[in-house]
Amino acid sequence: MVLGELLPNVNELFEWKGVVGPHTWYELNKVGIMALVSTVICIALFWIGGTRRKLVPVGIQNVAEAGYLAIEDNVSLAAMGEEGKKWTPFFATLFFWIFFINIWSVVPFVQFPATSRLAIPLFLAMVSWFTFIVTGFVKQGPKYFFSNINPSGVPFALKFLVIPIEFFSKYLLRPLTLAVRLFANMTAGHVLLAIFAIMTNELAVERNSGMFQIAFAPLPFLGLVAFTAFELLVAVLQAYIFTILTAVYINESVHPEH
Repeated sequence: MVLGELLPNVNELFEWKGVVGPHTWYELNKVGIMALVSTVICIALFWIGGTRRKLVPVGIQNVAEAGYLAIEDNVSLAAMGEEGKKWTPFFATLFFWIFFINIWSVVPFVQFPATSRLAIPLFLAMVSWFTFIVTGFVKQGPKYFFSNINPSGVPFALKFLVIPIEFFSKYLLRPLTLAVRLFANMTAGHVLLAIFAIMTNELAVERNSGMFQIAFAPLPFLGLVAFTAFELLVAVLQAYIFTILTAVYINESVHPEH
């Protein structure tokens, strides 16, 4: 088995190979399995951390509490103030689930982020969009729809230009940008890892590689190691960015500016 068989495959971005069942509505492919396993890990982390609580947290309880408090401080309170504390369970679930499905990109023998399938970022974006839209109508009533796209202080003559732009930006563009940002960053990371893996494989492992090629093999390998570490950072940042933007949008729905 050569190195290239153990490392990321760019074709996985385009091929839908079923692991369980044929290519029909009940097929379970690699991405579906990663999403299910990530869900189980997320539930287990907070279930074990929340049910086996000790006065001095240790082990999984320590990880769960530290993670939850980090989201509360850096997302809920930062974006919404004290009122945001009641939203922390939602934000923590969103952040950790995105993180776990992102982190597959650096897991050996998998090395493929589930979020590089556009369907998953789109699903997450629709969850975010539905949450802040429904929250706006619950908190503000029917006036939310128009007040959200009619900024105060704008001259009447400019409203004919500003209102369509605000409508497009807040109701249509927000979910699209949330999905594309997550999808594009994780896909780019996967492609970079695949490129450096292929270069390393071609220079160091293939039989037709000469001494000159082998001598340069450590360079792409070091790049592979560096970008793997960077991909771990990107997995955290993208989960945080998605979550904090969702919190900001919900805050606008809870606290109208007008």
